[in-house]
Amino acid sequence: MPAARERSLPRQRRPELELEHARPLSLGYESADEAGWVTCLSHGFPTPLARWHFHDEYELHLITATSGKAFVGDWIGAFQPGHLVLCGPRLPHNWISQDVPEGGVDARDLVIQFRHQPLADAAKVIPELAELLPLLERSRHGIEFFGLGEPALAGWQAVKRARGLERFTAFCNLLTMLARCTDYRLLSNVQMQGEDNDGENDRINSIVDRITGDVAAPVSASDLAQELGMTESQFSRFFRRSTGNTFTDFVNQIRVNRACQLLMETDRQVTHICYEVGFQNVANFNRRFRDIKGMTPSEFRQQSDRRFGRSG
Repeated sequence: MPAARERSLPRQRRPELELEHARPLSLGYESADEAGWVTCLSHGFPTPLARWHFHDEYELHLITATSGKAFVGDWIGAFQPGHLVLCGPRLPHNWISQDVPEGGVDARDLVIQFRHQPLADAAKVIPELAELLPLLERSRHGIEFFGLGEPALAGWQAVKRARGLERFTAFCNLLTMLARCTDYRLLSNVQMQGEDNDGENDRINSIVDRITGDVAAPVSASDLAQELGMTESQFSRFFRRSTGNTFTDFVNQIRVNRACQLLMETDRQVTHICYEVGFQNVANFNRRFRDIKGMTPSEFRQQSDRRFGRSG
């Protein structure tokens, strides 16, 4: 194959890891010693905080001014005031405003950050907190909530002005609203919908691990059905019940998601990536990619470079 054509690339295509001890209070971060487990942040734009990055905490992110492009994992979409997203731990993200007035804006982002383990541990002994766990699981993909801009603003303000148990109470009220919201969408990657049956969980997890472990490996529903002692129609119903997707759609999503990662983090040609993720021809790759991402692979690469805050 011919060598990949060189492009002008950002020096670092991977997201920056943000460490808690490296967060300067001068940029608006609260001290964990003062604020506790739940911390608030408010900032404007432009700012050094708006960059392609990730961290160990969950992040609830509310936009209050300007509009532009949001980047959450492998999802690219528009945002405007009222845009509310919960990002799970280590999910890369950035928001780039495209209608900033001269001199910028003083307030654009309202953020709440919190760590997983304290809440997970508490849920083991406080059953009421278990209601929040499905929300946290979904947030691994990034969750955009609709119609909650104003109550989320009020919730952020309540958390921000409180301390101690009062802050924890305000925070739980805010998370309860999100956990009970039904008007949302998952942004990045595919969503697994687990079954209650442990045996079925083991079987579907084995299949998913096999597909995701080698995205380019040839795999068919008929072969997997035979291995599981099912007819193909039985396997199709089983797979859809377990994952919420048809087998073909799931494989295509996994392959397209892997292609997104390669488009974002490497300079390999689109043609090379097509075969590397298991598609047999470029036309089908482009068609499936557009169906899932709403744009061609080349357009995705061009837009994804803007997550660094430059024109790409």
